[in-house]
Amino acid sequence: MSKLPLFDPQQVPVVRVDRHLAAVPPEALSAAALQARFTHPPQWTPELIHERRFLDRQPAHAAVLLGLVMRDEPHVLLTQRPFHMSTHAGQIAFAGGKCDPQDRDAVHTALREAHEEVGLDASHVTVLGTLPTYHTGSAFHVTPVVALISPRMELVPNPHEVAEAFEVPLSFLMNPAHHRWHMLEHEGVQREWLSMPYQDGPHLRFIWGATAGMLRNFYRFLSA
Repeated sequence: MSKLPLFDPQQVPVVRVDRHLAAVPPEALSAAALQARFTHPPQWTPELIHERRFLDRQPAHAAVLLGLVMRDEPHVLLTQRPFHMSTHAGQIAFAGGKCDPQDRDAVHTALREAHEEVGLDASHVTVLGTLPTYHTGSAFHVTPVVALISPRMELVPNPHEVAEAFEVPLSFLMNPAHHRWHMLEHEGVQREWLSMPYQDGPHLRFIWGATAGMLRNFYRFLSA
């Protein structure tokens, strides 16, 4: 197992874009429709579960909050990690982190981490359910916790953990015309991943890697 070299994911070539796949229709993204989907889930298969490992260590369990802020149209709550961090510096991620021994379950972990990272109070959150565990190349087994968030919430990002909290329309992320596949070859091994870049005013939100992979699974869940 070899460690990946440092690289700029935005400079890795795009090998295909999934414009041939249908977007999730707007009516399927309402609060009622989302709650019904989790209450009576369809038969479906997650598309992305295991990234190719590049760290040789014991797996660690983690959870993230795939939070949907229910404005006139739902938006996904995301964070950008500070550039001073030792791992995944500057990357876009869901609020979340490693499970602590005292956490009751993945939902507890996701809500605790969201409060610690961005100040999200659990009273503004309605948990819908979870998606299948996603295994990252850095040996984290991540459970995405999907939840509705009241637009009345107020966020106070912790500058030690979060450079910025922002939102991206769920309809944009649930449209595969914005799902781009990249490929990188290192020491004879090909690695492939998704990106979903979103132009947010002057900011390009380059969503990629595990975060994009979990969003792709959410797309498959909603479109099944």
